Amino acid sequence: QVQLVESGGGLVQAGGSLRLSCAASGRTFRNYAMGWFRQAPGKEREFVATINWSGAGTYYADSVKGRFTISRDNVKNTVYLQMNSLKPEDTAIYYCAASARAGLAATVEGYDYWGQGTQVTVSS
Repeated sequence: QVQLVESGGGLVQAGGSLRLSCAASGRTFRNYAMGWFRQAPGKEREFVATINWSGAGTYYADSVKGRFTISRDNVKNTVYLQMNSLKPEDTAIYYCAASARAGLAATVEGYDYWGQGTQVTVSS
């Protein structure tokens, strides 16, 4: 089992920045690729970004490319999502997830463990 706890969400004005953190415990963190997803009210959960076990490989949704950066610290067992130039349409609950599969998954089905989520609200 892997336990994931997100933090860092909040209310920010459009154009602002937030950094989300996801602390992992349980099995060896470096064995997992990590991802961020988000879910807005009335919408399905959607992929945001993913990073491989070493941090050398990343992949982003087109909607956040160039604005968001995913990174990880395998000593602190933590994955981060730096979000810049935030837009009202970025408002959602953000979830981190861990995948034991090879490669970089961009679908909900590609992940094995999920956190409880953290709310991000961007005002216009």
